[in-house]
Amino acid sequence: MAADDIPLDDKAKRMRDLLSSFYAPDPSTASNTSSKYVSLDAINTTSFDADQYMILLAQKSNLEGLLQRHVEMAAEIKNLDTDLQMLVYENYNKFISATETIKRMKNNIVGMEANMEQLLEKIMSVQSRSDGVNTSLFEKREHIEKLHRTRNLLRKVQFIYDLPTRLGKCIKSEAYADAVRFYTGAMPIFEAYGDSSFQDCKRASEEAMSIIIKNLQEKVCLDSESVQVRAEAVVLLKQLNFQVDSLKAKLLETLEKYLITLQLNSRAISTTSLDSDEPSKQGSSSDALPGTAHEAVHAYRLIFPDSEDQLIKLAQDLVTKHFESTQQQIRKQISSSDLVGILRVIWTDVLLMEEVLPEAALSDFSLEAAHVAVKQYVASTFSNLLLNVSDALTKVQTKQKEGAGEEHPLQVSLEGSKKAVIQGSMAILLDFRQLLDDNLGLLVKLRDFIIDWVQEGFQDFFRRLDDQFLSLSGKNHSISEHQGLTEGTQGEKFLAGLVLVLAQLSVFIEQSAIPRITEEIAASFSGGGVRGYENGPAFVPGEICRIFRSAGEKFLHLYINMRTQKISVLLRKRFTTPNWVKHKEPREVHMFVDLFLQELEAIGTEVKQILPQGLHRKHHRTDSNGSTTSSRSNPLRDDKITRSNTQRARSQLLESHLAKLFKQKMEIFTKVEYTQESVVTTVVKLCLKSLHEFVRLQTFNRSGLQQIQLDIQFLRAPLKEIVEDEAAIDFLLDEVIVSAAERCLDPIPLEPPILDKLIQAKLAKTKEQTAVSS
Repeated sequence: MAADDIPLDDKAKRMRDLLSSFYAPDPSTASNTSSKYVSLDAINTTSFDADQYMILLAQKSNLEGLLQRHVEMAAEIKNLDTDLQMLVYENYNKFISATETIKRMKNNIVGMEANMEQLLEKIMSVQSRSDGVNTSLFEKREHIEKLHRTRNLLRKVQFIYDLPTRLGKCIKSEAYADAVRFYTGAMPIFEAYGDSSFQDCKRASEEAMSIIIKNLQEKVCLDSESVQVRAEAVVLLKQLNFQVDSLKAKLLETLEKYLITLQLNSRAISTTSLDSDEPSKQGSSSDALPGTAHEAVHAYRLIFPDSEDQLIKLAQDLVTKHFESTQQQIRKQISSSDLVGILRVIWTDVLLMEEVLPEAALSDFSLEAAHVAVKQYVASTFSNLLLNVSDALTKVQTKQKEGAGEEHPLQVSLEGSKKAVIQGSMAILLDFRQLLDDNLGLLVKLRDFIIDWVQEGFQDFFRRLDDQFLSLSGKNHSISEHQGLTEGTQGEKFLAGLVLVLAQLSVFIEQSAIPRITEEIAASFSGGGVRGYENGPAFVPGEICRIFRSAGEKFLHLYINMRTQKISVLLRKRFTTPNWVKHKEPREVHMFVDLFLQELEAIGTEVKQILPQGLHRKHHRTDSNGSTTSSRSNPLRDDKITRSNTQRARSQLLESHLAKLFKQKMEIFTKVEYTQESVVTTVVKLCLKSLHEFVRLQTFNRSGLQQIQLDIQFLRAPLKEIVEDEAAIDFLLDEVIVSAAERCLDPIPLEPPILDKLIQAKLAKTKEQTAVSS
């Protein structure tokens, strides 16, 4: 039982050690370990000491351990006896088998000696008969061999004598390869016997070969012959030991011209196919060209193995010219399918050329050239898109100059530019997608570059578009250019309207175009990363949105300023031209009011074409924030109607100042929104503020004050109809009247009945003019 507890590996290891020690050829080779280093595991070694082992075992084990070790050793001894017995039995069986095998071999060899003697006798008999046959046929065999040698010699002699005739026939049939083969075969005989027996044949053959050499040289230099024919001629000349260095230079020049001709033919075919929109013909017609070029280079290299450098330069020049032609086609605004067709032809040419000229590394060379060409195509496509957007913005102005203006030119310009931006962007994304989807090896290697170029292209396109907007708005122009652009009323009007279009288009780009383009790029042009993560993403939509958000606000304020400045010129003329101290009594509303309203009407027409209506309600005037200077709403003046005019005016002026102290503070200028009402209201506020400043710079008599009162009172109603903040307009109009009264020498306003009568007369006159004009 104790033996079963011993692991199988330890048992097998111990068994091998015992057998190894038993069969060891030299027991003295075992290591002799000192007794002081004896351990319990040293029982299987040759230097085992039983006394030392028992002393060590008694020191390290208790009684129970000793009994356990006794049981284990008894089991091991029993197992060793059994294994040794089995080993003896196996050796005994092997000895018995070997004895039986030796007995069978002895029985089989008993009759072999007699058979070997019989075989030897038969072999000797065959050998004697073979010697007899050889002896009888020896003389005839020698004679036959001598006749065969004579026959071969006669054939050679006959060939030498017939050689001039053969060479003449080859010259007539232009079978120069056969002639060279015949002559080179006869050369050993001519070298040995040409000065004696075959002198005439040698001379006639050399004359014929001189003619052949001359004809081969002419073939090499003849442009009408194909490159392959000329190459064969050079090979034949080299076989004749003719120096072909001069022919090498001529053939290389001919090869260059030939490849240039192929390149011109390829360019003509591709140009014709692009013009006729037949790419299939382009592919089928151009496929034959690369094969011819590759065969020509292959033939030249076979002829001149040491011309590797010249051929490499020639092949690289050919590829360079192909891509120069491609760049010329790109400048003509070709589509991506046409570009893929051209690159496919070039890449096929490169692969075929690389098979015969691998040292040129045309694949890498073509990849660098394609890198430049495709990048140029991407940049050219974005430049064309920028040009299309600019044309859409300025097309209306061109039509107006030609006399074919639209009914709503600004709206047409806005819609056309929106379509140019969004549809143009989607079109070029689809175009670039075809480059990524194509399996052409050249484009597959450039895939990551194309993705980065497209993203960088959009980033650069929108930056350039912002610069283009600034240029169109006149901010980037010099003074002379600005004056030339805005020369005339029509040009000035269009420039202001164009600025408004640019403002709304900037909002459209920020809110609609950029999100949609970002989605398309994320869906179809994700990846890239060739430019490196340290440089950041190629396309940053957040930055573009910030640029156009700021641009929209700038253009909207620029439009307001341009319109306000034009009206300010009108107001300046109105208040600086007359002598207000000697002004006559007012008879009617001044015509500057009509001009002012006409300008506001023109502004309203423009903003209605571009901007949406606002959602805010109008701010109506209330008693809490209204002015107390109105001729209709001044209760203090109505209560003191019986006073004298001078006292009433002074009282009115004092009351207006007191009213300002207790009146609610009003915010005049608020943020401009992209709505019709907000823009018009802002323009009106700025104009009234300018009017207020012009009034403060003048000194008025009573009539001048009354004229200002009449004009302002007439403006009150039409201005309230077009603005969204009536309270602010009332406040500004009242401020104008108050400032005029402050600057008046005799501040006595018009009586309400007279004021109403003059206003009604102006309204009637305006209505009558409107009816007549309609």
